[in-house]
Amino acid sequence: GAEGSTLMSYFSKNQIQALKPKITFSTLRDLQCPVLQSDHLQGKPEESCSTEELFEWLGAVLNQVSLDNKSSSFLSTYCCPEPNTVVEKAFLCTITGFIIPEKIIQLLEQLCCYFGEPKLAYWLTLTVHGFADSPVSWRESEHGFHKGGENLYNFVIFRNLDYWLQMAVGAHDDCPP
Repeated sequence: GAEGSTLMSYFSKNQIQALKPKITFSTLRDLQCPVLQSDHLQGKPEESCSTEELFEWLGAVLNQVSLDNKSSSFLSTYCCPEPNTVVEKAFLCTITGFIIPEKIIQLLEQLCCYFGEPKLAYWLTLTVHGFADSPVSWRESEHGFHKGGENLYNFVIFRNLDYWLQMAVGAHDDCPP
């Protein structure tokens, strides 16, 4: 009777709140960014950085690690790979929640609008990662948590709409298809 309907309304209301993604925006000022060229995945000395260097740099930026290589820092002496350029303003948007693949495609399409006039961005990235303790990862395999629970992919999209797709999984997981 009444108890059942009260419980149902409680759970449906709270489940809706749990499924609503949380969005945070931040502006990073004077950010050192690696110089990238879409056709040079391995990078070129004094011309552009490699995909691996970009991936490492992105991890530092997303975790708000300082890039200035101070010897007094106990957290990190990481510095931005060479060659790099200082970007006056970079926008970081984080969406946390359960996000279906169709929404990710929509996000990619919207991000590509940044390449319209005025052409300010040379490249942009979209990183999608599953929860570290997610029960599944790629394909139908169980997700091996073990040490870090890596379970992510990253798009790097260039102004000419070339793109790189980077994937990371734990050592005990199936590789993506």
